[in-house]
Amino acid sequence: MIPTVKFARKDPHNFFPTIRKRVNEYFEKNKIKKTGNGLLYLKTIVVFSFYFIPLALIFAQVLPVWGALICYLLMGLGNSGIGLCVMHDANHGSYSRIKWVNTLMEYTTNMIGASSFTWKIQHNVLHHSYTNMYELDEDIDDKPFLRLSPEGKLKWYHKFQHWYAPLLYSLATLSWVTRKDFKQLINYNKSGMTERCGFNPTRETIIMIASKLFYYFYMLVLPIMLGVTWWVVILGFVLMHAVSGLLITFVFQLAHLVEGPEHTDIPHDGKMNNTWAIHQLRSTANFATKNKLVTFLVGGLNFQIEHHLFPTISHIHYEKISEIVKNAAKEFNLPYHEFGKVHEAVISHMKILKLLGQGEMQVHSGA
Repeated sequence: MIPTVKFARKDPHNFFPTIRKRVNEYFEKNKIKKTGNGLLYLKTIVVFSFYFIPLALIFAQVLPVWGALICYLLMGLGNSGIGLCVMHDANHGSYSRIKWVNTLMEYTTNMIGASSFTWKIQHNVLHHSYTNMYELDEDIDDKPFLRLSPEGKLKWYHKFQHWYAPLLYSLATLSWVTRKDFKQLINYNKSGMTERCGFNPTRETIIMIASKLFYYFYMLVLPIMLGVTWWVVILGFVLMHAVSGLLITFVFQLAHLVEGPEHTDIPHDGKMNNTWAIHQLRSTANFATKNKLVTFLVGGLNFQIEHHLFPTISHIHYEKISEIVKNAAKEFNLPYHEFGKVHEAVISHMKILKLLGQGEMQVHSGA
């Protein structure tokens, strides 16, 4: 059961009403929608091509073994692109203003082996509501061999986690499509989270099982039936997920597990001192926002501050509204955590992993 947590309703800074008004004025003045546009649809074609063209070449068996394995590596890029650039927006309802288009693109999550349903609860509900709060934000729960919160259980081997974490990150999406979704489905159904979030447990169970079977069939069974050597299929499947897991995990880790963003405990009475918007500023960071290639590849999620404050706005617009948010944060004397380069954020993340592994990082009081 999720503890009752209430963020402060009174905003003495009047920060969020101010930036919300300014962001709305930006869209109204420029007469543009907050959802995706032609650039997003072009990105969709690009990332789908990186996934399906290599898959078709594997099925056709027109390449040597090394060529097929390269195709699987390219599929890892496509898999990441679909997750970061398409399904993420769709599950937030920002891909399109047409409801059925959003719904269709939500299920690209299932197409690449994951679950749109469990993602919405873990990410949209828990992570976006309770960012960097232990036992509420599942992103920082204790993981096998990883301690991601100052309140997590400290083990002797965690002192080495900054060395072996990337290897575990490469297993993230493989674990996601084979284990994590089923574990979350059981937990959410059992705790009542599924129904409280507006989902039907029976329906979501059927959809998950059916989509998983379809995914395993076209990724593992079908190529072998068509004549692809079984060990090439298994190895390629693992390589694809290694690329995808590493990329996707690092993108999300660089947003919250770096120097600057706070980890906040839950007050005994559940009443937070800060408003939800200010909590997001204090627990989130941006990186490489001037690098247009990075912005394109990671679905604008290098603008995590803007995403957390305005999750229903498509990532296509984050670069434009970031100046509004950044200037307002400075105006109201609030933090705006940002790293100029990708490598700077990666180094900072490794420093945080080391501090967490040595038990030297403190949690901030939410009271």
